[in-house]
Amino acid sequence: MISRLRSLPSTGPFAMVKTVLPASWPNSFVPISPWFSGAEGTRTMAEVKSHEFEGFLQKSVRHYRIFVVYGPDRGLVAERAAQIAATTGVDLSDNFALIRLDVGDITSDPGRLMDEVNSFGLFGGDKLVWIRGAANEKALVDGLQIIVEAPPENSTVLIEAGDLKKGSALRKVAEAARSIAIVPCYQDDARAINALIDTELSGAGQRITPAARELLTESLGGDRIASRSEVRKLLLYCLHEPIIDEQHVVDIIGDASAISTDEVVDAVLSGDPDGFLHALQKIVTSKTPVFLVLQSCLRQFQQLELMRIEMEDRQQQAGQVIQSLGRGIHFRRKPLIERALRNWNATDLAREASRIQATILQTRKKAALEDKLAMQTLLSTTLQSARRNRRA
Repeated sequence: MISRLRSLPSTGPFAMVKTVLPASWPNSFVPISPWFSGAEGTRTMAEVKSHEFEGFLQKSVRHYRIFVVYGPDRGLVAERAAQIAATTGVDLSDNFALIRLDVGDITSDPGRLMDEVNSFGLFGGDKLVWIRGAANEKALVDGLQIIVEAPPENSTVLIEAGDLKKGSALRKVAEAARSIAIVPCYQDDARAINALIDTELSGAGQRITPAARELLTESLGGDRIASRSEVRKLLLYCLHEPIIDEQHVVDIIGDASAISTDEVVDAVLSGDPDGFLHALQKIVTSKTPVFLVLQSCLRQFQQLELMRIEMEDRQQQAGQVIQSLGRGIHFRRKPLIERALRNWNATDLAREASRIQATILQTRKKAALEDKLAMQTLLSTTLQSARRNRRA
């Protein structure tokens, strides 16, 4: 059997016949796959990049039993984890076959992960152990380290994690393992946003004008689920329209130019709670979706994080970085941005951006609480800014 497999062509439809090998197989046999690299007989890590994900779902996902899906775009993490779960063949409505765990369940009971992975479903068949909210919890990392040494035969382990930095404990275990598929999820760029719009338009049989598309693209990004939700809301609104135009986008997404969200963002960065509450009230009164405020704050903190990293890496002053990376910032806002860059470090900016992004996701799940969730998160960030400004 092995000799026959060795004779398979290195290219063509049979090039990816097998991607996970039993431990007893010779190391000299390694199938050709985009997720293999290095010398013959060596496999580094199975990292699936964004543009490879659809092909991975169709061709290679079935060869893995352990998945780590992580990144700053929590919506995209959730979406891709759900797509992977759908390929496992497990009945996702069967509570005996699908075990949903929060990382807190494993932290409070370190043996829980191993128990679930090694146990059998009530009616037999494969199981899916789906873990959410992971970071670098020791109990999870230790459990995963044991699992990768003897991957489960009848269970699939699917881990959703946040923005894991390079070198973090969970990433180190996953990247060193032969049996784990790693799926990083970063924020959609313009190309990905346009692809998302095209997919939703095609599915609904709708058309959109170039100007409306440009306006819609500017309103999306940061969180995949939130972006998809906004596009579907627009399509529902224009269900009986022959074509979607700019006015439709303004009507349903909100006229961001009528009431600028910059006032809220500036109040947050200034550490001005009264100014923040006043500006947010204006947004709510104008019927502008609070989602746009959260998205503006998210983009601002992501931009600040990139600029602060540049400051630290190149040992530059805030003003120098603004000149190179902040060309779109209005001149009246530059002193405020400069002060924020001096008072915040990159790690704290990344943490606040993650909190805001998590709130965006929560507002899509609990639309009735959108205003309260936004106010709670952004007020907390405003008070953080106030404390930093006082210390400066």
